[in-house]
Amino acid sequence: MTRIIVSAAVVERDGAYLVTRRLEGTHLAGFWEFPGGKCEPGESDEDCLRRELREELGVEARIEGRLLSTVHDYGTKQIELRFFACAIDGEPQPKLGQEIRWVPAAELPALEFPPADADLISRLAVPTAPRPA
Repeated sequence: MTRIIVSAAVVERDGAYLVTRRLEGTHLAGFWEFPGGKCEPGESDEDCLRRELREELGVEARIEGRLLSTVHDYGTKQIELRFFACAIDGEPQPKLGQEIRWVPAAELPALEFPPADADLISRLAVPTAPRPA
């Protein structure tokens, strides 16, 4: 079975996360996802994310660290998905015609994400306790 390495950016602004909708004609078309894509042979996760965010959204990314890695078996292929906390410079633009949204953390579970994203969604959607003053 083929294993595909995918890097995805978790970009948060003011309690909302940047998500994009998969285009028609792609695997899992219509599902929401964190932006990113397949790593090319010999490409680091960080370089992959920078390239994908530039190509898909026209922004520059600053990778702040890995949040979670997961492997999901889709039957014909296995996806190893590596999520990274990222900051972006500029406003994302839909370079491929994809839908883009900033979604509050609590609303993430209401959107349809690929099964491989389930662990991350459950972690992000849990409200954090207020910090003492």
